[in-house]
Amino acid sequence: MAEKVSFSGENLSLQDTADFHGDTQAALKQYYSVVSPTFQVRFFGQRPEAVEAELELRLAELNRNSTLTVLALLEARFRIDYEIRRRRKMKDVVSVEFRALYARKGSRVSLESDILSVWRTNQTGQAALIGRLQDAFKFRHWMAHGRYWTPKFGKRIDYLAAVALAQSILTSFPLLSAE
Repeated sequence: MAEKVSFSGENLSLQDTADFHGDTQAALKQYYSVVSPTFQVRFFGQRPEAVEAELELRLAELNRNSTLTVLALLEARFRIDYEIRRRRKMKDVVSVEFRALYARKGSRVSLESDILSVWRTNQTGQAALIGRLQDAFKFRHWMAHGRYWTPKFGKRIDYLAAVALAQSILTSFPLLSAE
């Protein structure tokens, strides 16, 4: 069981995702604006309401994709923390439980049912925050798997809510990083 995850170093920060989201949003708004050099050719003959509706669709898709990226960032942070704690053989209770988890399951450790359960049990007062994260992951699963079924997870999470959740988690949990 000497399987070892090799970190890519390509994971994003919350600031990276915010910068990309903001830049892309601004670029879309400019592209769909009459001041865009390609506007007259691209939208020739279209009614202003149709152009505006198309822009709104593009912005909604950007919102969903950015939300997916933020939630993936959170998964990466928890998985990296898990790997580091297990490898360093730290003595804190979370690290000890992670090593026991690895001994039982090897590389088949689940983020939601295993890693987050350890945190829920051992991070006093953070069960509600983990519950919110698990609810958000239901939306992420739906997105990541192509949105082909009618979701039953209730409330969809948007980009700003995902960022707020990520900020809360990253300040509330002592997650180790590969840096």
